[in-house]
Amino acid sequence: MASSAMETCKSEDLHMQVDVEKNAEDVRSQWVLNAPEPPSPWRVVADSVRKTISHYKQKLSSLSDQPCTTLLMSLLQLVFPILAWGRNYTATKFRKDLLAGLTIASLCIPQSIGYATLAHLDPQYGLYTSVVPPLVYAVMGSSREIAIGPVAVVSLLLSSMMEKLVDPASDPVAYTKLILLATLLAGIFQTSFGLFRLGFLVDFLSHASIVGFVGGAAIVIGLQQLKGLFGITHFTTKTDIVSVIKAVWEAVHNPWNPRNFILGCSFLVFILTTRFLGKKKKKLFWLASISPLVSVILSTLFVFLTKADKNGVKIVKHVKGGLNPISIHELDFNSPYIGEVAKIALVVAVVALTESIAVGRSFASIKGYQLDGNKEMMSIGLTNIIGSFTSCYVATGSFSRTAVNYAAGCETLVSNIVMAITVLVSLQFLTKLLYYTPIAILSSVILSALPGLIDVTEAYKIWKVDKIDFLACAGAFFGVLFASVEIGLLVAVVISFSKIILISIRPGTETLGKLPGTNLFCDVYQYPMAVKIPGVMIIRVKSALLCFANANFVRERIIKWVSEEESEDDKGNSRSTIQLVILDTSNLVNIDTSGIASLEELHKSLSSHGKQLAIANPRWQVIHKLKVSNFVSKFGGRVFLTVEEAVGCKSHC
Repeated sequence: MASSAMETCKSEDLHMQVDVEKNAEDVRSQWVLNAPEPPSPWRVVADSVRKTISHYKQKLSSLSDQPCTTLLMSLLQLVFPILAWGRNYTATKFRKDLLAGLTIASLCIPQSIGYATLAHLDPQYGLYTSVVPPLVYAVMGSSREIAIGPVAVVSLLLSSMMEKLVDPASDPVAYTKLILLATLLAGIFQTSFGLFRLGFLVDFLSHASIVGFVGGAAIVIGLQQLKGLFGITHFTTKTDIVSVIKAVWEAVHNPWNPRNFILGCSFLVFILTTRFLGKKKKKLFWLASISPLVSVILSTLFVFLTKADKNGVKIVKHVKGGLNPISIHELDFNSPYIGEVAKIALVVAVVALTESIAVGRSFASIKGYQLDGNKEMMSIGLTNIIGSFTSCYVATGSFSRTAVNYAAGCETLVSNIVMAITVLVSLQFLTKLLYYTPIAILSSVILSALPGLIDVTEAYKIWKVDKIDFLACAGAFFGVLFASVEIGLLVAVVISFSKIILISIRPGTETLGKLPGTNLFCDVYQYPMAVKIPGVMIIRVKSALLCFANANFVRERIIKWVSEEESEDDKGNSRSTIQLVILDTSNLVNIDTSGIASLEELHKSLSSHGKQLAIANPRWQVIHKLKVSNFVSKFGGRVFLTVEEAVGCKSHC
């Protein structure tokens, strides 16, 4: 009798424990079902605006208590950061910035002349662009290491797209006016991106697209320099590799002067050798920095002394000196090409910002400080707006010159000021000395800068990590190489968007199992040791949104997996029919009416085959919409806080 009574007590305790656990699960389910109503989209927008206004009100109220001079100084420091860091500037920092500024000036002068010729502009425009933009950015910019000026990719972009409107050879004045107008519009676009916090527009060009685009552009730029290296007079205006190689092939089969080629290649080998030595021995970085300027000086002296220009060596000839002339009167807003120029300006603005912000953030992370992307956009934009008024074309951050600036030990943007003053002195007093500079040397300077733009290691890394990203990279590369610069960009953007759409309309789904010794449920393919629960199928949707684009695909995938699971069991020794399908919605942030309709169809399909549907861990917006649509009551309210609790409902559902 005693043993029978004990067994009865144990049985009652067990039942009580089960009841307690069930009651606890019911309570937690009510937590999910009785959550407060989430804020509406209008409420979210209103709260965001209210917080922004409140933030600025707090700033203004804190400033209003200060004297007018302090208030004015605070506002000026916000617009002109140089007023903030300049107060702590020391002589030690100036010595480092002076050395860095002179070093990048020695690299900047030959590069600027070369990039101007790449943009089909007179050489002085490259030098102009290395004077005013660096000075403006030094006052308004927030990156400490970035070197502002003309760059190869932007120069190629401008020339390749603008020459379709006006031929720079037949009408250089009209062409130059369009370039200046494009610079102004690009600056306005860039400033607007920063002012209205539209930085996400720059992200449309993914990292993989930029790697491919810059690599393809580097090869195109290199092929374009064959004109100067071979001393070719008549050359194709097309940028695709087939047209360029065909033009070079035709030129070398006609009488040509090898002196240009020999002179250019000799100094190219010299520059590349110094660059190799600079990489091998970090203390010799200055040797690689000054080698382009040394090449220009030595080759100019050689041509002058030997009168090589009389023997077929092509030279720069006249370079207009003096301060940057005001160019406001050259901005023609009544041009018939204003629409096309605006489109070109938008493309150039995005590419220039992408390069500049990438360069700035790379070196900011090394130095351990944060760079405000929107502030940078406004700084670069205003730099180009002011530049367009002073005969400059689009300027941005140069990776090669920034790397040299960093290696030279720059501390602040004073290095940009030193560089700009050095270039200005050269414009004022030394331009006549450039008369005998061989064009082949300028081609050599540009060619020497291109290997750093072709990042094979990064392309291989992209291939290893993400094949679709690599497809965007390859699309941009071959698009630029075999079609045109704009086609390469378009291909890259289309592939990147296609990837987003593909992921949206065909989201992944995974079957979950329980990890032994834990309460965790994980993908059975990622964790082969995970054990499936007999009679239960747990599915997780790997998408943040269940919507019209993917709802039917997800529903069909779940039904297919359930049927396949049962058919696999039929082949085994023991049959296990699926009784419960649990949908883990922990990844699902939102759902639309199409998604709800697909869940209703899934529930009907499962019910018709004697199976039940349960939902685990729904997010706030998801459970709210399921309740409003009355779907929760349709499938018996089987909503649980965790997957484990949903599995436990199998015994009493």
